[in-house]
Amino acid sequence: MKYRASILLFLATAVPAMAGPNFDEAVAFFEDHDYPMAIEIAEPLAGQGDARAMAMMGAIYQKGLGAGIDLQKAIEWYGMAAKKGHEQSQFALGMIYLDGSLGGVDYDLGAKWLRQAAEAGNAEAQFNMGLLSSGAFGNPPDWADAASWYRKSADQGFAGGEYNLGVLFLEGKGVDHSQTKAAQWFAKAAAQGHPDAALDYGVLVFRGEGVQKDEKIGAQWLLVAARRGNVVAQNRVARLYAFGKGFPADPIEAAKWNILAAKGGRPDAELDNLLAKLTDEQKSEAQSRADVFVPQVAEK
Repeated sequence: MKYRASILLFLATAVPAMAGPNFDEAVAFFEDHDYPMAIEIAEPLAGQGDARAMAMMGAIYQKGLGAGIDLQKAIEWYGMAAKKGHEQSQFALGMIYLDGSLGGVDYDLGAKWLRQAAEAGNAEAQFNMGLLSSGAFGNPPDWADAASWYRKSADQGFAGGEYNLGVLFLEGKGVDHSQTKAAQWFAKAAAQGHPDAALDYGVLVFRGEGVQKDEKIGAQWLLVAARRGNVVAQNRVARLYAFGKGFPADPIEAAKWNILAAKGGRPDAELDNLLAKLTDEQKSEAQSRADVFVPQVAEK
């Protein structure tokens, strides 16, 4: 299970602390990647009970920033901050117990801290609670509970929550089946750069399911997903270029995306046979375009 919490946001979120402006200096050094100085300022403050400084020390030991990676020390610092109500520390602590970084999973402890962060309003923790309720650890899924957590996360604009809630509407799990609501949530997540959401929204728009049909706009959303590295979208885009659906027919672009999709584990024998008719020059150009492809990253 992965999470992408911003460390700087993580450090800035806290209950009222004992420390004064000196902690801001620790943050400044941390942002400047001068971790030894950040530690020199933060560690005494953490010892005095500043939850923000405790969280910083936890992040430093978890990531090995200016000190060796030491998950036990990270757990100690995060634990102290978590007990003070620091929700990002609660979230980080829960994920350490759940993500296997300790060599195994402690589901009970992980779920305990994750739930505390989620109930405190942390959107990423709410999203991960949705994953737990979806049976992420082989436990029986509770789709209604998962939908509830995803909605809480989605209502705060967390893209993963928006997308997963859309999936539940599309599949009718924990909520009434609704392609229209699925499309609405996919659109929100896609607008934030979520590649799977861009793929699924593009498919719905292309087909006119739950939303007005528009093959050109649907194809553009598929292209967004493909450019962000989604291999299913890359295969779909290759087919659209090959058959001139949603895009003008372009065999070189079709071949480029077919190469990338196959490289990502999505081969297509029908396209291979079709594109085998390209000239050597066209094949070379398609390969050159594929070779320089770098997946785009959504802006935060």
